[in-house]
This record gives sequence, structure tokens and C-alpha cells, in this order.
Amino acid sequence: MIKRSFFGLAKPRFVYEPLDSPMKPERIPMPRKATLHFDQPLDRRDALSLNPGDKVKTGQKLVLTEDSDDYIISPVTGAVSSVSAFIGDFGASRTALSIDVAEEEEIDSGFSEVSGDVSLDNAAQYLQHLPGNPPFRALADPRTKIETIVVTGLDSDLLVATNQNIVQTHVNAISRGISILKKMTHAKYVIVALPPKLLKQAGGVGGASGTEIRVISEDYPSALPPFIMKEVLGKVVPAGKTSADMGVAFFTAEAAACVAKAFETGEIPTTKTLTVIKKDLSRMLVEARIGTPLRDIFAICGITLNDRDRIILGGPMTGGAIYTEDYPVGPETDAVMVQDSAAVSLVSDYPCINCGDCVRICPADIPVNMLVRFCEARQYETAADEYDLYSCIECGLCTFVCPSRIPIFQYIRLAKYEMAKAEAEIEPVEEAPVETPEDTTAEGAEETVEESQEETAEETDA
Repeated sequence: MIKRSFFGLAKPRFVYEPLDSPMKPERIPMPRKATLHFDQPLDRRDALSLNPGDKVKTGQKLVLTEDSDDYIISPVTGAVSSVSAFIGDFGASRTALSIDVAEEEEIDSGFSEVSGDVSLDNAAQYLQHLPGNPPFRALADPRTKIETIVVTGLDSDLLVATNQNIVQTHVNAISRGISILKKMTHAKYVIVALPPKLLKQAGGVGGASGTEIRVISEDYPSALPPFIMKEVLGKVVPAGKTSADMGVAFFTAEAAACVAKAFETGEIPTTKTLTVIKKDLSRMLVEARIGTPLRDIFAICGITLNDRDRIILGGPMTGGAIYTEDYPVGPETDAVMVQDSAAVSLVSDYPCINCGDCVRICPADIPVNMLVRFCEARQYETAADEYDLYSCIECGLCTFVCPSRIPIFQYIRLAKYEMAKAEAEIEPVEEAPVETPEDTTAEGAEETVEESQEETAEETDA
């Protein structure tokens, strides 16, 4: 929802729409084929651990190559049908794994064998891809020391109601999940961040687990982690740093509830709750297995795609367009939005007119009008060093208000991606040791003498 001031110079307010009452999610049937994405690129020179025809079970840990640390959890039982290259955002090379789903489901016992040990290491080894996408792998880094856990009950984007509904319907599971998170991370403080309208429904969370409930504003983007860090915890995340670097871990309400379910049942949850935003901006909740193609969801929700309609993975402010309805639901998919072709706002290469709207609305006080110029020109280092690239919290407000329709948000995301890619490619090269006469060892000299003696003996025998 947008609230504009009567005075033109005042910036508009963007307000979340909290749920007044719980919504019953529509259950999506098991897909016939599930698709999963590895962050790891497909290299044909490597020996793959997964090949067409291989059988997999629900909850089984899957790795692409034997020496890889990257893994995914199979959400279904069936046989691998294909392993292929996949191009992600900004041309990133990834790998797509397709599974033909079997009629009878079998549960893998790998996690159940270790679920009795509530540890961060076990969570990082098996629960990194839980619904809600918890940051267990980053927290398992020995350099990270978590003192505060923040559970967010308000979704990070507008029109999305996934976590709000979880707060209203799974209060006890969230409380138990928080207790488990405190035990494995040894965090001193736990905070549940909620908008005012959800305080009554979520009152049991604080009472049951001894956590502290903090009220956050309904103004967008108050639910984003950098905003919560500043407004709730009184900490400003330095440019280039993360909240984990400052000892704070963020979990969604869905992730906290799934942590409880995983350790209590010994089975890894594989069903994702997400908000479907229709063309008329009405919304409904669905529950689908991870890996389910969006095509199946649209069919149940009565959504028909026409030529030039746009599919957006995520919400209207920070979501990204995808090119096919065969794209699968992932553990991080909180929403999918469909825009009618007539409502699609096209971007343009029209130059910046220096109106200042992006600067006025930026919650991080970044000189956006200058930053985007260097991002457009691919001068990413200058954008980072001189115009606060890494201070951007990626809320998307600048793009929304730009009268020139410049895709500022996407330019900034691309700049951060290219900078991270360049830094990852810079690896220290170890120089090979150079042998010198002084490097000759006594052992090497003895071997040379022995070889000379053996040659002399052979000549004498001859």
C-alpha cells in the first residue's frame, strides 16, 4: 500500500499489509517432476555423484561431486532424470537436477541418525536448505560468534504474507524452534520482531521461550535485517559487513518452526509455504513441495498466463523476473507474483534527470543518482569506494520512484555480484621452490654417491 503526502516534496510512504486473521494455505499436489538447483556450476570434467537413473529418497542429502561441500536435500522420492547446466541471475553458472517422482515415498534415515544431537554442525550438514532458508552454514563458521537471534514475523517485501501467517498458526512450533536455536548457537538474547497487529496472536512466543518481543514499524522497509539492526538493536551494519559479523543471526518464523519439526521428528521438512500474488493483486497462500514447478501452482490457483505477462519470483519491490513457469519452488521462495502485460512497467535507457526522488527516498542516505551512473558504466570499484555501493540495503525504493524508469535496483545488484565474482577469482599464487646449489641435502648427496658406486661395480663385473 502506498500513502502519498499532499505536499509534492515529501516522500511517499510504503506500508505493509499485516494479516487481520490467518489464511488457510491451498495444498499443491505432489509434482510428477521436481527440479532442484545447485549453486555449483556443472563441470563435465568432474566425476558426478548423481547420474540419470540414480534412485533418491525424500530427505536424502545430495552432492554433485564427491569433493563438493555444496549440497541440497531431495524433497521427493524417485529417480534422477537429468543433470544439466543452468544459468542463474546475472549469468551465474549453476546446475539443475531433475527427479522423476515415484508413487511411493521413502524417507532417508541420514538425518534421523544424528537428530538426537542438537548441534550447529549437524544443522549445517543437513538443514541449510530448510524452508525459510536459515543461515546455518554461515553460523557454523568458527569465526562467527552469535550472541543475538532475531526471528522476523513480518515478511521482507510488500504484499507477502508467508511468515505473518506462520506466526498466527504455528506459535508453539516457533517457540520450540527458538529454544533449539538458543541451545545450538549459545545465543544470549532472542528477539521476535513483529508489527503491532500481530502482537496478540504471537504473545505465546515470548512467554513460552523466554524471548523478548519487539515492535517494528509497518512502514516499508522496516522488516529488512539492516533496518531491524538499526531501529531495534541500535547497531549499524558497516558497509561490506553482515549482521552475522556483528553477532546477530536472522531467522524467519517459518525457518524457526521448521527447525523444531526437524529435530523433534527426525525428518527434514520439505514443504514450502508461499504467497501467490495474482494479477489483480489479490493474494492466497499455498503449500508445495520444494522443487514443484510454478506451472502446477498456477493451475491450482486459477492463473492463466498470456503473452508478455511477467512472472516475478518474490515481491513487487525486490523480486526478480523469471522466464519460464517451469521454474521450481526453492527453500527461499516466499512469494511468486504474476503481472498482466498491460500492468508491466517497462524499464528504459532514458538518462537520469537529477530529480532527486531516489536520493530523498533512500533509507540508507546513499547518493543514488551518482551511484547508478557508475554502475551503468561498469565502474564498480569506483561505485564501491566513492559512492557507498555496499551501504545499499536493496529495498528497491529507488527503482519504484524513478521517473526515468532506470532499473537502479538491478544495476546495484549486478555491481555487487560482479565485485564478489572478481574478489573470488583473485587467489594467492604459491611460487614453486627454486632449487639452488645450497639446497642440495646430505641425503641427496649420499644417493648420488651410491648410484655412482653401483655403476662402477657393474662396469667392473662386465
